[in-house]
Amino acid sequence: MSRPDTFVPPPGARAYALRTARGEFAVVDAPVAEGVEAKGVVLLLPGFTGSKEDFNALHVPLAGRGYRTVAVDGRGQFESDGPDADESAYTQGELAADVLAQAAALGEPVHLLGHSFGGQVARAAVLRDRTPFRSLTLMSSGPARISDAQRERVRLLRDTLAVLTMAQVWDAMREMDAPEQTGTPAPGDAPGVQEDMRRRWMGTKPAQLLAAGRQLATEPDRVAELAAVPLPFHVVSGASDDTWPVPLLDDMAKRLGARRTVIAGTGHSPNTERPLETADALAGFWDAVGEARS
Repeated sequence: MSRPDTFVPPPGARAYALRTARGEFAVVDAPVAEGVEAKGVVLLLPGFTGSKEDFNALHVPLAGRGYRTVAVDGRGQFESDGPDADESAYTQGELAADVLAQAAALGEPVHLLGHSFGGQVARAAVLRDRTPFRSLTLMSSGPARISDAQRERVRLLRDTLAVLTMAQVWDAMREMDAPEQTGTPAPGDAPGVQEDMRRRWMGTKPAQLLAAGRQLATEPDRVAELAAVPLPFHVVSGASDDTWPVPLLDDMAKRLGARRTVIAGTGHSPNTERPLETADALAGFWDAVGEARS
């Protein structure tokens, strides 16, 4: 659902295929800034209809704070391969196993962040095995299923994908939906960004969209289960969100005993709407985790 300003990796970052025990995944990997003390590695998971590029604006400010950031396309998202029609390849359990493999390939415990749908996948990975992770940040990702209005949007997308091609669905979304809801281009977007957004949509596997939509619409509340995991938690959101209402996110943070951050002036995607403020909040949390461990 995020709309990055550019699909070009920032200076110093590298786009490549990360090899794992469960196959290759497309990543953008940004090292710690030169002359800055390295504090840790962060694994970033995008949301529904999103991609690794949703975090492009976070890499440079986080590198300056001492964090190597690795943003990944999940199985079937944009430039990571996956089956076109087999939804069983995209169950939450399969995606969680992918995340554990990605963390293992990075070679050290990582700070894990999931945006929206990526937060549900991140939660599932932590519940399966917490040991590869130093902390968990849930960004604009709620305790259970999405709101009624968003479930209706997902149902419409599923119905449409059953009868139209991906290209036809893209054209229909651009005509019918607001850009901030679909991730489709806004009228003022640069032509290159519009083409990249379309390329991302066309690269995403239909089965991944169908499976992810089903999970978003049916996810149970697992907050109590997650709260029992001995990890530091951070709940981040914008000041408004129609996917999971902000009071619901506030309550989730209390139930988790988590740090709570609201990025003023943003909605569902603070990572793209106000990346500098978001990066500062994220790094502050990870710094505190590091200080507590020392």
